[in-house]
Amino acid sequence: MWTTHDTLLMVYALISITLVILLITTRIKMHAFLALMIGSLFMGLVAGQAPNKVALSFEAGVGSVLGSVGVVIALGTMLGKLLSESGGAQQIADTLLRHAKPRTVPWIMALVAGIIGIPMFFEIGLVLLLPLILTMAREVQQQAEGTAQEAAVRRSNVYIMVGIPALAGLSVLHGLVPPHPGPLVAISAIHADLGQTLLIGLIIAIPTVIIAGPLFARVAARFAHPHPTQKLLEQVAQTRRVDNPPSFAVTLFTILLPVALMLLRTLAEITLPKGSGLLQWADFIGEPIVALLIALLVAMFTFGVFRGFGGKKITEYVGDALLPAAGILMIIGAGGGFKQILIDSGIADAIKKAAETSHLSPLLLAWGVAVLIRLATGSATVATVTAAGIMAPLVASPDITVNKPLVALAIGAGSLFFSHVNDAGFWLVKEFFGMSVGDTFKSWSVMETIISVVGLGLIMVASLIL
Repeated sequence: MWTTHDTLLMVYALISITLVILLITTRIKMHAFLALMIGSLFMGLVAGQAPNKVALSFEAGVGSVLGSVGVVIALGTMLGKLLSESGGAQQIADTLLRHAKPRTVPWIMALVAGIIGIPMFFEIGLVLLLPLILTMAREVQQQAEGTAQEAAVRRSNVYIMVGIPALAGLSVLHGLVPPHPGPLVAISAIHADLGQTLLIGLIIAIPTVIIAGPLFARVAARFAHPHPTQKLLEQVAQTRRVDNPPSFAVTLFTILLPVALMLLRTLAEITLPKGSGLLQWADFIGEPIVALLIALLVAMFTFGVFRGFGGKKITEYVGDALLPAAGILMIIGAGGGFKQILIDSGIADAIKKAAETSHLSPLLLAWGVAVLIRLATGSATVATVTAAGIMAPLVASPDITVNKPLVALAIGAGSLFFSHVNDAGFWLVKEFFGMSVGDTFKSWSVMETIISVVGLGLIMVASLIL
């Protein structure tokens, strides 16, 4: 039965989340880590937890999340750095685009972004892909000159036709496919099976990228008109190319190795008997930290030693990779602390009662909570960690039957909804492509919304099957 105390807990949680949003978005512009920490401590105190227990609860939450996710993020960024510095990313792009025709370039760009984006943060992947996007757009224009396709190419905006599929490929992986930080945080918070989430996420990602990428690009090209600056185009033309890049096959093998090991673990759990020695080894090498460590060690040779890099240079690259990861690690950790305080405050029962009373699907609830926080804060990461913390008690309830991997994916899909002016990614895309704010809304923001809604639709369909 719903009580006054339950109502107060829900109100306190809403106030705490609002406090976090205001600290991030108003003139204060506080870092998300500090905002989440303040909001967490406030929630614990007003909910009636003993003051000496509030900080301990927060610390426990930070430790639990970073213990499972932090190492994975660090290893993933190291792998991405070696991929970039070795020329492996450029090799993948060059190989796939070598014999591409203008009409197939958008599809291939989506594939390139999907492959390159596996071990990288969205922002890093975009910076890495930008030279390729601009170069391919110019090549498509040049190839079309003097042909029957020239008029069609001129009518459409080639930068949108090439860029949107690449952005869609990166964004979908960022929100739906582990080992990216967002999906990993959701998986960790609600204790979903990583292998199942990875497999389902990949299946959902493919049609989502197709719809939000190459297909939507045809529509967006009619309304958005990017004009990259001449300085940027000249800078791209002078981009340094590596003399001795790894081969396409070696690069692909190295990038996909951790994904293959994690999927192998899931396959072994389905096919091998419990207690089997092979199953134990499959579980070991399929653990995200082990799978990524193996891939990183392989990359040190395929992307490092075999490219002529000495041990000192490889160590330098690996160390540099950790710098951009520090900020996101702190945000994720604070989100874990917020989650733990929400649980320890007793809000678990209140959320469960609210869900049972409203008869709302846990998948829709997870998506909706992530959407609201995404719109308010502009951060997919903050949306994910907060929504995962709110949903964790509900998913853990024995009275509610729900597919945990699908809940994790619903949170990821919601965290991508309608990027706008409070999202750093919005301005990154605007400036790189030389678009007005209005055109960025028409292209990038709509693309993100399509990813979120199509992703949710496919998740709901999957819930009818699984």
